[in-house]
Amino acid sequence: MAEGKAALVTGGAGFIGSHLVDCLIENEYQVSVVDNLSSGKLRNVNPDATFYHQDITQASLQEIFQRENPDIVFHLAAQISVTESSRDPLKDGETNVIGTLRLLEASRRSGVEKFIYSSTGGALYGDPLVNPCSEEASVDPLSPYGMSKFLGEKYVELYYRLHQVNYTVLRYGNVYGPRQDPHGEAGVIAIFSQAMCEGRQPQIYGTGDQERDFVFVEDVVRANMLAIEEGDRTIYNIGTGKGTSINELYQELCQITSYKWDAERMPARPGEVYKIHLTSDKAFSELGWVPEVGLAEGLEKTIEFFRRVISNTTG
Repeated sequence: MAEGKAALVTGGAGFIGSHLVDCLIENEYQVSVVDNLSSGKLRNVNPDATFYHQDITQASLQEIFQRENPDIVFHLAAQISVTESSRDPLKDGETNVIGTLRLLEASRRSGVEKFIYSSTGGALYGDPLVNPCSEEASVDPLSPYGMSKFLGEKYVELYYRLHQVNYTVLRYGNVYGPRQDPHGEAGVIAIFSQAMCEGRQPQIYGTGDQERDFVFVEDVVRANMLAIEEGDRTIYNIGTGKGTSINELYQELCQITSYKWDAERMPARPGEVYKIHLTSDKAFSELGWVPEVGLAEGLEKTIEFFRRVISNTTG
């Protein structure tokens, strides 16, 4: 139990963040959410959380910290589109680097006990020579997004060296599940799921042989919860260790949804990694974390969510 501890979640109206907020409240944390709603949805926010419509790049962030006095900060707010980061690297850097720096500074001033930073395994290592790749693999981003998340990690480490702000960094695979936004490019499973459920033709960019490590959102939330007490000053991959190609994923979803048509083939996108999956042996040995939801089960849960949403909107 949390014994009345306070947690602040940036991006808590978003996909992963809102699931984390629900879990924290179930575990009796006092939760505040900071989100500018650029991609998050107000309807995702647990009514028992205190919500602040606030951008993390703004100086007024410090006032929220003074009011809420959080013990733990979970930093999930980010610009997450690889394509958008290539189109506008300055905006990407402002959100992912300057925003993280503002949060770290507010955390330092407020005496936060721990800063848990959501990073990317999928975009940080580039195209690794060995898959699944460990935390020791070379960092070699292929996009401004991957670089900005890595710079955020380095600031997190620096704030411990300079100011003793304790931290854990979690590098996620491709997270999927209920509430993921199907608009944009960040969640291929969400995009495919909604299109198939609505009878529209999904698009596959490039050959479709690209491989990703798809990890279910509930497993990612569990990693965050374990990091509250464990994994101080350490970086962990959070993935399944298995690669699934976009073509394989498409066929799996066709089976679940009874979708019978081929995808529309589109040109490959710049900055996209070809094959990446992550070994999470370190998270298992030090956090006690293993992925518990397999891809087939996770896809069923995701499709069920999208069917419910579509049914509710069409009446």
